[in-house]
Order: sequence, then C-alpha cells, then structure tokens
Amino acid sequence: MESLWNDQEAAAFGTDPLGQRVYSSRLLGQHADLVLHGGGNTSVKAEEKDFFGEPVSLCYVKGSGWDLATIERAGFAPVKMEALMKMAALETMTDADMVTQLRAAMTDPAAPTPSIEAILHGVIPFAFVDHSHANAISALTCHADGADRVQQCFGSRVLVVPYVMPGFILAQTIWEMIKDRDLRAEGIEGLVLLKHGLFTFADDAKTSYEKHIELVTLAEKFLAEQSGGASPVEAVAEENLLELAQLRRAVAGLRGTPVIAKLDASAAAVGYANLPGVADFGTRGPLTPDHSIRTKRAPAVIEGDDIDGSLSRYAAAYAAYFDRHQKGETMLDAAPRFVIWPRRGLVSLGGTVAEADIVADIAQHTAATVQLAEAAGGWEPLPEQDIFDIEYWELEQAKLRKGPARKVHQGKVALVTGCAAGIGFAIAESLAEQGAQVVGLDIDKEIPEIMSRIGGIGIVVNLTEDEPVQQAIDFTVRRFGGIDIVVSNAGIFPKNEFLGEMTQSDWDRTIAINLTSHQKLMNKVVPFVKLGIEPSIIFVGSRNFKAPGPGAAAYSCSKAALTQLCRVAALELAPHKVRVNVVHPDAVFDTKLWTPEALQRSADRYGMTVEEYKTKNLMKVEIKSKDIGNMVAAMAGPLFAKVTGAQIPVDGGNDRVI
Repeated sequence: MESLWNDQEAAAFGTDPLGQRVYSSRLLGQHADLVLHGGGNTSVKAEEKDFFGEPVSLCYVKGSGWDLATIERAGFAPVKMEALMKMAALETMTDADMVTQLRAAMTDPAAPTPSIEAILHGVIPFAFVDHSHANAISALTCHADGADRVQQCFGSRVLVVPYVMPGFILAQTIWEMIKDRDLRAEGIEGLVLLKHGLFTFADDAKTSYEKHIELVTLAEKFLAEQSGGASPVEAVAEENLLELAQLRRAVAGLRGTPVIAKLDASAAAVGYANLPGVADFGTRGPLTPDHSIRTKRAPAVIEGDDIDGSLSRYAAAYAAYFDRHQKGETMLDAAPRFVIWPRRGLVSLGGTVAEADIVADIAQHTAATVQLAEAAGGWEPLPEQDIFDIEYWELEQAKLRKGPARKVHQGKVALVTGCAAGIGFAIAESLAEQGAQVVGLDIDKEIPEIMSRIGGIGIVVNLTEDEPVQQAIDFTVRRFGGIDIVVSNAGIFPKNEFLGEMTQSDWDRTIAINLTSHQKLMNKVVPFVKLGIEPSIIFVGSRNFKAPGPGAAAYSCSKAALTQLCRVAALELAPHKVRVNVVHPDAVFDTKLWTPEALQRSADRYGMTVEEYKTKNLMKVEIKSKDIGNMVAAMAGPLFAKVTGAQIPVDGGNDRVI
C-alpha cells in the first residue's frame, strides 16, 4: 500500500487543521482495503473561539452517515474537548446518554451526530487521529494468537487492545490504558484493536495518514510471508441464470420483501466459492463487527443444487443463533445478505441496487481477506456473542432505520420495451419513481442515455431479432438477479392506408413489430418471470382493438391480436401466479407522433379546436402519457395483486367502446 499524499492537493483544501483533516480523510477513504461504505472515522483537535469570543478546545470528529471518501468540512461534528474528557472519566454510561451528551457538547447544533467513537478520539493526546478497518489488520488479528502476531509484526510501535464493544466501553478501556503513559516519549504510533481495526495519530495530518499506510503495509508483508506468498485461487463460472432467479426469489421470501441479487462470477469469486472447507471458514464471521450490520454474521452456502433447502437451513440456523443470544430483542429477518455458491461465485443481496452493490463490495473484500488469513495460519474472527451484540446494538440498528420508507416496487426488476419516448418512457419513469430497477429496450440508439435519466439501463435492441432480445434478458438477470415486471409496449402506427391500397410490406412490418415481437419476447422472458417476485406482465394495447377506424387495418388487427395474446398468456401463466393484463390507451397526444401540425390537421378534420380535439372523450379530459405510466405501475403493484386477464381502458370514456 502506497501513500497518496500530494502537497499541492493538500494545500487546495486549506492549511487550517480542518481543511487538512478533510484531505487526509479522503485519502483514507479512497483505499477500499482500508474502509468501505461509511466505515472508519477520523478527527482533528483545534483551538477556536466561540460565538462570544471565548477560547474553546474542540474535537472535530467524523459525523455519522458521512463517507470518508467524499467527506467535506460539514461532515465533521465539533465537540467540546472538556465534555469528552468528562465523559471518559465516568464509570458507566448508557448508549442513549452518550449520544445525547455528544450532541449537547457540540458547538454547532446543525452538524451531524458525532461518531460513536468520539470519546475515544478525544482521549488520544494527538491532534490528528485516523481509524480504519483495514483488511490486513483483520487478517492479522483474527487469529488464535492475534496479539502475538501483532507484536511480531509491529514490535513496540503499537499498543494492542483486546476486543471490547465499540462506543463508550472501548473509549473507557483505551483511556485506562493510556492516561498514565506518555505515548510520544514511548514512540507509540498506533493502536491495534484485535479483530476490529487500526488507529494511528500524530500532530499533523500527513504523518498520521502515512503512519497508517506504513503499518498496514507491514501487516500485508507479514501475511504474505506467513502464507508463503499464496495467491487467490481462480476458477471459471458455470452460469445458470434460471437458478440465479430461483435463488433470488427464495431469499426474497425469507426477507419478506423483493431484493436485488448481484452475481459476482469473476474468476476470484468462483475460486473462493470452490475452495474445500469454505462452508466452514467462510461462515465463521465478518471481517469486522461493523460489517455484520450489512451482511449479518455469516453468508449462506449453497450445497450442491439444493438452493431452497440450503436457504431454509440457513434461516433455521439464524433463528437458532438469535435464540442462543437474545435478551428480549426482536429477531430481524432470517435472509442472508450474501451467498457463497460453489461453481457459480458470490451473490450479494439488497433491498435496492445501491444496497446490493455495497454488500458486493464487502463480500469481495471478505472473500479475499478470509482466503489470505486461512493461508497465513487460520481465520478466527469474533465469537458469535460479540457479533450478535453489534448486529442488535441499538446504535447500529438506528442507522438502518434512518432510510426513507419503502416504495411500492422497491427491489423489483422491470423490463420495458419501446421506451425511448412517449407512453413507453412514461411507463419506465413511473416504475422507476416507485422504486423499480428499470431496463429499457428500444431500437433508438439514444436509449442508454434516455434510461440513465431515470436511473435505469437502456439497451439498443431490435425486438424482431431473436438473439439480441435473449442477450438483453440474460444481461438483466445477470445484473439484477431476475425479472418481475415486463411491460410489452413496443409498437408502430403506420400511415393510414385502405385495404385495397396497402402495401404488403407495411402490413408485414406492422404485424412483425406490433404482434410477433411481443410473442418472441414472451417466449424468452416467461421462464424468468415465472421465477419473479409478485410477477406481472402488462401489454400496451389500444382503443382500436374494439373500435377500429378506416385506413388502420394493420394497426387495429395487430392490437386486437396482441389483446388475444395477452388473454392466452393469462390463462397459461395463472398457475404460476403470474398476472397478465393489458392497458388500452386512446388519444394520447403528448408523444413524438403528434406534432402540432398533425394535431391541427386532425382537429380540423373534426371541425374542432386543438384543445377540443385533445379532450374529445366522454369525460372531456386530456389523456397524457404519464396517465398511462401511472396506470401500468399500479397494475404491476399490490392493488392488482389478484387481477389477471383484465383489459383496462385509459381513454376518458369512448362512446364507441362503451
């Protein structure tokens, strides 16, 4: 590991202590082997004047919820040193009291809540304090002889701290260790917390940071020697996307909510999953106690081809683990957060794509570190009870409750065709707004950029071609774990031609796009939708299927046949609990098809103004693309949970249809 310090970059953050603290904190945060997703914390002590001009000693400590990689000045909470030292001297203190007193000791009530390690940062008698959960420190200290290995690696440069619960107890433990010592005179450069992490400190930001890098590097070299330079095992994945969808659905059932499943089928992930004994050492515990909040104590391991049985046994084992250690807490769901899957790799699971991505990062680092630790003498993380205490610690649980309320389609995966504009885009947008991860397929080359506007993924696909459609479906399952909602919307409206004048190519093209492409999509996507979570297929039809007009034979016939396709699909898929419905829009004029000139021509044909023409339904209301989008999102949701084979008009009332 190398120092990333750059004097010119550091100067750009300001030469004051807090500016330097921001810069070096970001350097720590850039190292994924040091901290992941909000892990670690840093601080700086400074002498300032309060509002009344009185001198005050402060400890600026990382605020809860901030990530070191992107932290700013506003991410540090200013806490009075006097209060921190008084708290450190107390014999006991509850977690709730600690949080209250830390906030009461802040000079800026708008600042974030200080890290739970604020007291510990305060008692360390140096200006700058850096704390990480470095992988190498975990591999070094999660061992039966962890303390001895630390001494072998670092000698007298560090103090070894036995594992104790983070927060007040840890601060109190370290305060007792150091309050009667002169760390500067003794040449103490850091603290190694067994099975937890590393602290370094100095009176300037650069020295504290570079000591951190140096000590972690020493640990890496020590482990390399102990392991004989062992390299990670690699293997080629045996892909089975239907089994991935099956696994995702089973985990969602245990969790009680839809989940995103991210497959890591890299050579390193598959090699780790294939290791003999991985079901033992791979499930002994997390790299650090903090990770248990994201990943639970251990991952699940798939035994052979028994996906459902393996996950059921995991859930039973988790319930037993809870019963062994609970003291009146309410059990969390028994679903794993990541899965070790021999021959397949690692699967990380989350209620959102962001959550699954975070778990995936942790799982990747866990696999690499555990493999190294085993090769370097054995992996022995914290006992169950200690992990349970963190997993069910009120302060950590509070972090999980801070998120926004669940959205209707959160954790679901939606595949939408023909969504570069108009009704299709409105459908994709409504699904995304309600929490779905949307993958949009369209022949428009701008579809990747268009879908990115709503947080989705766009794939350029000609839906009349078999292989590109299959590739898009496979990509979706590979990236997110399955498909729950399919909106088959792609279509064209050919120019008006009477039957005696219509060219055969116009008819054939309309039927190919408006009907056959939908059948091709169903043929390829249905096996995955059967394994979806609360699965739903929605076709976008048209008023024309019931009330055709002259000159629209190809369009009207294709939409009538599409409606029949929907009805057959509803009959076939009902036993699999897949709902299939169709929405019939009419007179949706806010699309690219309807230019101002086209609207004016049509209005003139009816002897109406444009506004009268746009509201020429029984309710005299304008139908917009977003109305269709919202209806489709509702049809895919719980309101229509027991509805299949239905035809829903969104047209303001059409007298010919009625």
